[in-house]
Amino acid sequence: MDRIIGVFDSGVGGLTTTSEIHKTVPDVKIIYYNDHQHCPYGERSRLELLTITRKIV
Repeated sequence: MDRIIGVFDSGVGGLTTTSEIHKTVPDVKIIYYNDHQHCPYGERSRLELLTITRKIV
C-alpha cells in the first residue's frame, strides 16, 4: 500500500514543509497543492476554509 501525504500551501512555507517531509520520510508519496487564489488562509472562517478545501479536493 502506498503511503501518501497531502500538503495544502496557502502561500507561506508549503514548499519548505514539503521538502522537510520528503527528507524525513523519503518513501512516501507527496501530493502538493499551492492555493495562491485564496491566500492567505489565516483570516478566513472555518466555513470558508471547508468550502475552499472541498472545491479543491
